[in-house]
Amino acid sequence: MHTYDIINETIIHAPTEHVWHELIAELNGATTWWTPHNTFQPGTTSPEHIGGTTHITVHPKGNTKGGPKIRFTATTTHTTPHRHLATEYTHGAFRGHATYTLTPLHHNTQTRLTMHFTATPHGWLTLLAKLTNIGTQHSTATQNAFTHLNTHLTTTPRSTR
Repeated sequence: MHTYDIINETIIHAPTEHVWHELIAELNGATTWWTPHNTFQPGTTSPEHIGGTTHITVHPKGNTKGGPKIRFTATTTHTTPHRHLATEYTHGAFRGHATYTLTPLHHNTQTRLTMHFTATPHGWLTLLAKLTNIGTQHSTATQNAFTHLNTHLTTTPRSTR
C-alpha cells in the first residue's frame, strides 16, 4: 500500500494575513488559485474552525476536462489563525492528514507557505496508485497552485481582496 509523505513549500510575496485569507477563501470554494486541479466545497462549518469540513475534488486532467475525479473530505483538527491549519482526511479517496503552515518573513512582507500531506489512498484509488505516481502529481499540482496564489496576491490590488 502506498503512503505519501509530501512537503510542498514556497515563498509568497505577501503578508501572512493575506495568504491566510486566500487559503481560507479557497477552502471555502473561491476557485481563485487552486483550480483547475483541485476544487473545494465547505461543509456546514467553515474550515477555519475546528470541526469544519472541506469536500475536496481533485481533477487530474483539470476541472473542465474528463477523467476520474478523486473526492475526499478534510476535517479541521487544529487552527491558529494566520499561522497554522491542520486537517484530517476522514472520508473518500484518502485517509491521513494535511497541515498548512504560514511563516512570516522579512518583517511580514513575505510568507513561507508549507503544505505537509501525509495520506494513504483508500478505496478505488488504491488501484490507481499502482498505475500512476499520485505523489508526484499531488506535488506538481500543489506547486502550481502556490505559483498561482503568489501571482494572484502580487497582481491583485489589495482593495479587491
